[in-house]
Amino acid sequence: MRSDSVKNGTSQAPHRSLFNALGYTEEERRRPLIGIVSSYNEIVPGHMNLDKITEAVKMGVAMAGGTPVMFPAIAVCDGIAMGHIGMKYSLVTRDLIADSTECMAMAHGFDGLVCIPNCDKNVPGLLMAAARLNIPTVFVSGGPMLAGRVKGCKTSLSSMFEAVGSVAAGTMTMDELNEFEEKACPTCGSCSGMYTANSMNCLTEAIGMGLRGNGTIPAVYSERIRLAKHAGMKIMELIEKDIRPRDIMTAEAFRNALIVDMALGCSTNTMLHLPAIAHEAGVELNLQMANELSEITPNLCHLAPAGHTYMEDLNEAGGVYAVMKELSKLNLLNLDLITATGKTVGENIKDAYNKDETVIRPVENPYSKTGGIAVLTGNLAPDSGVVKRSAVVEEMMVHEGPARVFDCEEDAIEAIKGGKIVAGDVVVIRYEGPKGGPGMREMLNPTSAIAGMGLGSSVALITDGRFSGASRGASIGHVSPEAAVGGPIALVEEGDIISINIPENTLNVKVSDEEMARRRANWQPREPKVTTGYLARYRELVTSGNRGAILEIPKN
Repeated sequence: MRSDSVKNGTSQAPHRSLFNALGYTEEERRRPLIGIVSSYNEIVPGHMNLDKITEAVKMGVAMAGGTPVMFPAIAVCDGIAMGHIGMKYSLVTRDLIADSTECMAMAHGFDGLVCIPNCDKNVPGLLMAAARLNIPTVFVSGGPMLAGRVKGCKTSLSSMFEAVGSVAAGTMTMDELNEFEEKACPTCGSCSGMYTANSMNCLTEAIGMGLRGNGTIPAVYSERIRLAKHAGMKIMELIEKDIRPRDIMTAEAFRNALIVDMALGCSTNTMLHLPAIAHEAGVELNLQMANELSEITPNLCHLAPAGHTYMEDLNEAGGVYAVMKELSKLNLLNLDLITATGKTVGENIKDAYNKDETVIRPVENPYSKTGGIAVLTGNLAPDSGVVKRSAVVEEMMVHEGPARVFDCEEDAIEAIKGGKIVAGDVVVIRYEGPKGGPGMREMLNPTSAIAGMGLGSSVALITDGRFSGASRGASIGHVSPEAAVGGPIALVEEGDIISINIPENTLNVKVSDEEMARRRANWQPREPKVTTGYLARYRELVTSGNRGAILEIPKN
């Protein structure tokens, strides 16, 4: 066992004395040491229940003959961090989580890990750590929030942000806003739509690192506690069979995950996280692969913000396995891959079925014949830009309009709420990318303001930053190269005509090559917005959005 290095032999007597100080018995030391990575805290609604999940996992580990050892991982609440400097600290935590988990696992010789994340950066951060460490690992999340209910209709956090825009437009009263505020987020859990957290938890099932129901069982259900106990028991089986993350997270497994991503209509942030996780697993994931798979993958689900169904509905309809069972009818998935259940994908989904065709459409009657995400390229995005196609209204799939250019999110929000953006405009928000932000802020506020102002079917928004999974509409993010490194988005001027064609996967500015060359010759890099602390170090190491915003040591 790996843990022998910290507990067996004469030289380890000092180590054992410290285990004695912790209260561990000799019997506990003889068992495999299982690191329980808990993201519990008291500021993130999706994490406030993780203490109970952690205790359930520990019980499962002990029941199966292991010794559970809990240690923490940090978490930022994107909703609370949204719209101010705090959002610069969201994406960057993904790497802190991966790094700190690596440190704890290597320093203490754990034989296996059970990872307990729930929200946006914890899931990919811990998946990155699992791939990097490559010791037996299983995931169990805290589960999604139940949908809110306002005036008899289900609602969620995205409706809350859009309500603020409606107040600014004069179409909603403060009393109505207050009702949304009281009822939009009624329980603990990751926010109730197919936003980034739930997208990543569902894809953890699809890629094979989580047990059935990991992505969909609501946080407040007792079934979630039982799942956590089973995860604790399962890690002992994975150790016995020596099934490791890189055995599971293969190139074919990432292909499966991308296909499920397209069918579910997941957050555009998955196009940042999947390449980053793949990188740690030694797999190259080119974003153009997303378009290739989208062409053959039907979009089967329209969960909020794309539609009016929620995670609890997907759970009742059969969950991720039911979606995968539908996709298997088209022979789209590799069913022979091993997973953290100890079984293959095919064995996992054998008994799954679609219980509600209004939530999970059958492959014979999809929302669209193509997947939920599109990667766009063109002279405005030579490397890539990403849009959640399933959340774009039909009239905005092809759009041309004048650029309204802003060099930060705050200026764009002021213009939107001030009535300065009109139908047909294309809002451009730049210098918000991985380096330019730094930190590549999510921008739910401007997209929600546009929707709340009644402009969701007539105004597009493009940025080198990114969007929340709760964003909807023609919101194109991750434009690469970003403005901070001189990407074409830095050269756009007020009034330039921008052409968006989502069916053809193109994003262009109608400016001649000669004019763009003239502007490039006159362009000067901006002074960094942050020059001290972690963000300054992050800025120096981070790569572009099309590469997953991974960290690399600069080459001399």
